Amino acid sequence: MGGVGDGRLAWVDVAKGICILLVVMMHSVIGTGAAMGGEGFLHPVVAFAKPFRVPDFFLLSGLFLGRVIDRDWRLFADRRVVHFAYFYLLWLVIQSAARYGSIVGESGPGAFAAHLAHALVEPYSSLWFVYLLAVFSVVTKALRRCPGALLLGGAALLQIADIRSDATLIEEFCGRYVYFVAGYLFASRIFALADVARRHVGLALGGLAAWAILEGWLALTPAGSPVYPTLATLPLVSLALGAAGALAIVVAAALIERAGGVVAEALRTCGRRSIVIYLAFSLPMAAIREVLVRTGLVPDIGLAGLIVMAAALLLPLALERMVRDTPLKLLFVRPKLFRLAAGPRSRSTLATT
Repeated sequence: MGGVGDGRLAWVDVAKGICILLVVMMHSVIGTGAAMGGEGFLHPVVAFAKPFRVPDFFLLSGLFLGRVIDRDWRLFADRRVVHFAYFYLLWLVIQSAARYGSIVGESGPGAFAAHLAHALVEPYSSLWFVYLLAVFSVVTKALRRCPGALLLGGAALLQIADIRSDATLIEEFCGRYVYFVAGYLFASRIFALADVARRHVGLALGGLAAWAILEGWLALTPAGSPVYPTLATLPLVSLALGAAGALAIVVAAALIERAGGVVAEALRTCGRRSIVIYLAFSLPMAAIREVLVRTGLVPDIGLAGLIVMAAALLLPLALERMVRDTPLKLLFVRPKLFRLAAGPRSRSTLATT
């Protein structure tokens, strides 16, 4: 596999940048719209991206699992379990402390301790993604001797079954595991797809256009059911759109990386620091949204959502830069104390660790 300079890994950073942008957009836009009692110009974009936004993140997260899955459990656990557990637990405490009043109410410290204990088995807030990465990694390693077709088929059946549960861990595992497995099993083909897109730009653009038209129609057309609000949410359709959308982001990222420029570099920067943004975006997002809603400085819901999204993206990056050479770098870099295996760490990202 080539290095970043030849574009084979650079497009992965771009793809992760697109994904984290869409995730932050979703949280920012929906939260702002709910707080201001309406919808803005970014709400259709959020609806369009819903079928593939999270599937693509998990597909990318599975791409590099093959590099470590056959290593001994100690090294594997260090890279794929302890790594994510460290960030989950650290930011669980940080986010919970910031919301102490709403979590505890009149109950006192005991309720806060109970909240933290519950979060060990029930992923808290947006941190569920980091939690699931560790779970997916362990399950896949445990089942690595299972035939790939059987593993993928079983994961697909879990997604198609559309299992609903009060437990986030169960519901998200069943709904998302297939994409992580697909990234792991088809990593070489996904990299080949990106290479083909870079060589055949016209064909790639045509395919993206056809996908976008179909995706937009299915994602925005009501299905007439409270359980399945749009055609894109129907069983089988959601699986197909999740897979197609994830691959579309791969192709788009390869083309953007090939074109270069400011947009490509900005997305690569966000992709390289996706874990920084993902862990820290919710607090500045909530703070800026509260300021805008209380002051009424920006009455337009779409513009307000865009401002909240920009702050949620940029402020975590600014924080990471500020603490990079200080003891507080432990917010985004796992200290040696919390490593099971010796040796230099690769850069911390959600997709490649």
